[in-house]
Order: sequence, then C-alpha cells, then structure tokens
Amino acid sequence: MQVGTVAAGRIGTAVLRRLKPFEVGLHYTDRHRLPDEVEEELGVTFHESTEDMVPVCDVVTINAPLHPETENLFDEKMLSRMKRGAYLINTARGKICDRDAIVSALESGQLAGYAGDVWFPQPAPQDHPWRTMPWHGMTPHTSGSSLSAQARYAAGTREILECHFEAKPIREDYLIVDAGKLAGAGAHSYSEGSATAGSEEAARFKR
Repeated sequence: MQVGTVAAGRIGTAVLRRLKPFEVGLHYTDRHRLPDEVEEELGVTFHESTEDMVPVCDVVTINAPLHPETENLFDEKMLSRMKRGAYLINTARGKICDRDAIVSALESGQLAGYAGDVWFPQPAPQDHPWRTMPWHGMTPHTSGSSLSAQARYAAGTREILECHFEAKPIREDYLIVDAGKLAGAGAHSYSEGSATAGSEEAARFKR
C-alpha cells in the first residue's frame, strides 16, 4: 500500500515516522523538501506537487495549514486524479476539501472512504452533508483538548508573553506574523491572503 502526506512539517513528518514500521510505501509533497538524510531515514519519496503525488497513493492524509494555496485543494479535479477506491484523511482543516466534491466522490466510488475531525463551518450544522454521506468516519475536532495539549499551549503562551514583556525575540516556531507580515513559522508555512470566504454560512446557526 502506498501512503502519502500533503505537507511534511512537524505533524506530517511525525505521521511518516509512525507509518514507517508498517512497511508501506511512503510519499510526501511540501513547499519545502525534507533534508536528504531524513528522506533516506524514512524511505520516503518526494513529489513536486499534490497533483503529482495523489495518483500513486492508496491513502492520502492531509497535514497542511489552511491558506490560499490549500483552500479547496481537494476539489473535483484533484479527486479525479486519485486512484479510484483510494482513501482520504483530513485532520488539518475542513476547507482544504471541497464539501460537495467529497460527497460526490464517495457516492460514485472514486473515494472508498473519507475520514477526519475537521469541518467547514465548524462546529458543523445539523444538515452538513458530511454527516450523512456514505463511507465516512467523521468525529468532532477534539484532539487539541487533551490535557497534554493544553499544557503545551499554556507553556507556549507564557513563553510568548514573557518574551514580549521582556523585549526578547519570540521563538521562530511560535512566530506567525510580525509588523503585519508573515514571519517565522508563518512565513515558512503560509501564503498571504484570505481563506475565509464562506464563513458567513456559520451565521445561520448562531442564536
């Protein structure tokens, strides 16, 4: 079986490491190629683009942030490039996948299954089609609510505040925007622009 990740940052690389013992073929695509020694260690194949990677994969897992380059990345065209009967896993952001294209791909058999814990809008309304589409494994987005995750968030927030009040540089891993421009991890992972179109749909469900 061939498994590929869309993005191989901190989370995507961790996914590859966890999959290696299962002796599957590993693939990835990312804006930044992994060091040669990491590729060799994991036995992973690099692809220049998502379009190039998905035709060879039986399973595709999305581990990318949402920004203009990834918004609706998995639309009807991208899904049609995947192997018929492949599986798609999205634990990144719901809007990276086109909602209705996912439903159609499952109904036609182009996708054998879709799983994830992210929705758009989120929380998902009662009439969201992903609740009733066939061959899905959807859960609430709760992974960040574990005690260990909350402890990491608290420690990171404290460090950022201490750096700010002591006029010290904020660690690159924690820096997203500086002086109105993408910086640090933000500049590495995101592209400028908005990926919020359609958010007004969530207003229907507010009391």
